[in-house]
Amino acid sequence: MKKSIVGALGAVCALLLAAAGTAPAVGAPPATVKAVNFAGTVALSNCSGSVIRMPGSQPGDPALVLSNGHCLETGFPGAGEVITDQPSSRTFSLLGASGSKVATLRAHKVSYATMTDTDISIYELTQTYTQIQKSYGISALTLNDRHPVAGSAIKVVSGYWKRIYSCNVDGFVYRLKEADWTWRDSVRYTSSCNTIGGTSGSPVIDTATGKVVAVNNTGNEDGATCTENNPCEVDENGNVTIRRGINYAQETYTIVPCIGIGNKVDLSLPGCTLPKP
Repeated sequence: MKKSIVGALGAVCALLLAAAGTAPAVGAPPATVKAVNFAGTVALSNCSGSVIRMPGSQPGDPALVLSNGHCLETGFPGAGEVITDQPSSRTFSLLGASGSKVATLRAHKVSYATMTDTDISIYELTQTYTQIQKSYGISALTLNDRHPVAGSAIKVVSGYWKRIYSCNVDGFVYRLKEADWTWRDSVRYTSSCNTIGGTSGSPVIDTATGKVVAVNNTGNEDGATCTENNPCEVDENGNVTIRRGINYAQETYTIVPCIGIGNKVDLSLPGCTLPKP
C-alpha cells in the first residue's frame, strides 16, 4: 500500500525538481483533453482523496470523500472485513485548482470501507455539495459509471503531495494480491505514474472525460512477491507476475450502483457488487 509517508520523505527534493514537469502546458489543452488540476481533491493526515459525486447525486446531498480503505484513521480493515456507517469526525484539507488549501471539511461518518476485492473508503461529510460550492467555489469530481479503457490517458492527482502524475492505463489485473488482501480487476499504470507513499487515495482521472475512473492504492516497491508494499499479479490460471516499480489503482465504477437517494450507501441496490458485511 502507498499509505506510509516515511519512506517517501527522501523523495521530496526530487518531487520539487520534478514540479516543473507537472505544471500545465502553456496554452489551451487539446479539445479532446479535459484540464485536470487539484480542485476538489483533499489531503488527509496520511493519504490523499477527493470530494466525489455520483452521476445522479443532487446539489443538496451530503458530499462524499473517497480515499482508500487502508487510509482509515482506525487502521487497515482485515481481509473480509466491511465497515458501514461508522461514526467519524475526521477532517480533510480541501484544495483549490492550484493546490492551495481553501477550507477544512469534516466527516460525519464512514459510509463504507473495505480492503476486500477493492481498497476504498467513502466518508459522508457534514456539508452538502451546494454549501461547499457556495462557500469555496469548489465542485465535486464525478465518478464515471463505466469500466476504464486500456490505453486511456490518465492523471493521478495527489492532494497530500500536491503533485499530478501523468500516464496511461497499461491494462487490468485479474487478481492483485498484497499480504492478506486480494483485489479484483485492478488498474495497472504505465511506468510514468511512479506514485509514492502519501498518494494513496488519489483520484485517477480520465483526461478525455475529466471523470474519476479509479483510486490509487499500491505499487510493487522492492520486487518481492505478494508481500505488503509488494503486490503481485495473479491471472485466471494462478500464474504470478511481479512488476517491480509498477503501480496500481482500484476501479470506481462499481461504487456508482451502490449509492442511492441522498447519497446513502445501499448495498442491496440492483447492480451493487461491493462486498457486504
